[in-house]
Amino acid sequence: MAINELSDILSELMKGLHITFLILIASAFLAYGIAFIAGFCRLSQSKILSTFTTGYIELFRGTSLIVQLFWFSYALPGLFGIHLGSDIWAGILAISLNYGAYMSEIVRTSILSVSHGQTEAAIALNMSRFQRMRIVILPQAIRMMLPEFGNYMIHLLKATSLVSLIGLTDILYYGDIYRSTHLSEAPIVYLLILLFYFILALPLIGLTRKFERMAKKGVAN
Repeated sequence: MAINELSDILSELMKGLHITFLILIASAFLAYGIAFIAGFCRLSQSKILSTFTTGYIELFRGTSLIVQLFWFSYALPGLFGIHLGSDIWAGILAISLNYGAYMSEIVRTSILSVSHGQTEAAIALNMSRFQRMRIVILPQAIRMMLPEFGNYMIHLLKATSLVSLIGLTDILYYGDIYRSTHLSEAPIVYLLILLFYFILALPLIGLTRKFERMAKKGVAN
């Protein structure tokens, strides 16, 4: 393959890079926020709140992310007349709600895994429920959450490739467009797409390993 042909493929893929980054950052921000809210709601003493949150978690964990993408993009406007204004929002909402549901269980189990003796000691110091959570429990729980959060960030990056199915112009979308008009170059197109995602994932892999070392150090201490 000539250098100019390789350059053409790379320039096409670069067109979709900003959409991939936008969906990754926005979805991650929302997913982490949803995870904490849902995780705390699962631990709530309110049965209604806990039951509602459990229903949300099981719904999004029990159905396909691809189906959720199609639902937000096509079914929501068609059935209920709710238009999100852009398919970008459909992609962001589907991914963030899906991953938020999974990560909420990390929040919940990490909080529950903090030694009960820590809570008893905080109670003995006359700390309120909020103070116990903020000062004693949450700092320890977050250290345990970080490695899993890092792993899910890598999974979330890979999930952004699915948004091309609803017509969003990400890396994979432009790769498919180029491949459709240059069939003989399809193998190299998809090889370059694979390398694109791998390169994007490398900093996240490094960060996750750092989080894992921090968590192990915390356990050792």
